[in-house]
Amino acid sequence: MNSTFTKILRIVLGLGLIFFGVTKLIAFNIMPTHIYTGEAAIFIDSLSETGYILKVIGIFEILIGILLLFNKWVSFALILLAPITVNILLFHLFLDTPGLLVALVIVILNAVLIYKHWKVYRPLFH
Repeated sequence: MNSTFTKILRIVLGLGLIFFGVTKLIAFNIMPTHIYTGEAAIFIDSLSETGYILKVIGIFEILIGILLLFNKWVSFALILLAPITVNILLFHLFLDTPGLLVALVIVILNAVLIYKHWKVYRPLFH
């Protein structure tokens, strides 16, 4: 469960989540303010207008990223990340196909790490 391969995947996923979570909370000058077009832009704008959804998602991504980086409650963090990962994939699949590669990387990293921790999840399915 703690092979070098698993550690690398966990750290890469954790760093990515922290980066994307922070970008939802803080506007960086290096990041374009409107990177989406069409229906994706309308969807993201509507989420932004709620005033809380993107901030909550950003906080969850940062929290999960920190848990993964510090190797604490990894199985719990991966399960928390699962619905976020599905939504990231569906958003990019249906609304923003240029970002699909990053979404697939996140899905694959999460799936591989869940597979590596499957012993913890096995009792949920009995």
